Parts: sequence; C-alpha cells; structure tokens
Amino acid sequence: MNAKLTLRMDERLIRKAKAEARRRGKSVSQMAAEFFQSLDRRKAINADLPPITKSLVGALRGRRASKRDYKRYLKEKYL
Repeated sequence: MNAKLTLRMDERLIRKAKAEARRRGKSVSQMAAEFFQSLDRRKAINADLPPITKSLVGALRGRRASKRDYKRYLKEKYL
C-alpha cells in the first residue's frame, strides 16, 4: 500500500531532483523510494561483514584504480 509523504527541501534541490528524474525516466517518488530501499540493503550487507572488512567499505569511493595500478603496486611490493 502506498502512502503520501511530504518533504520540504530547497527549491534548487527540488528542480535538480525533477530534472534527474526526467533524465532517468522515473518520478521523484520512485527515486526517493529506491534511495530508502538502498539504505536497507547497505545496512544488511554491511551487517554480515567482519570488522576489518567493514572498516574498509567505501575506502576507495571517488577514486580510480586500474589493473595497471594494481600490477604496479604488486611489483613494488614484491620486487
């Protein structure tokens, strides 16, 4: 069953959300629902991880690493 939810946001953010929804062929409501569902999934996935692995989740977010970078790292480490 769907229920109505009212959100208050900055007008610029609303315009950006609507434009992004149009670009994706979705409604803002669909995008918001998908976002909230993703929070549940991340929480469930992270709950099963060992502590050390959990501490590394997201460590490379926003960075690029290629196979070449990895191979270079291994050469430096072991040679």
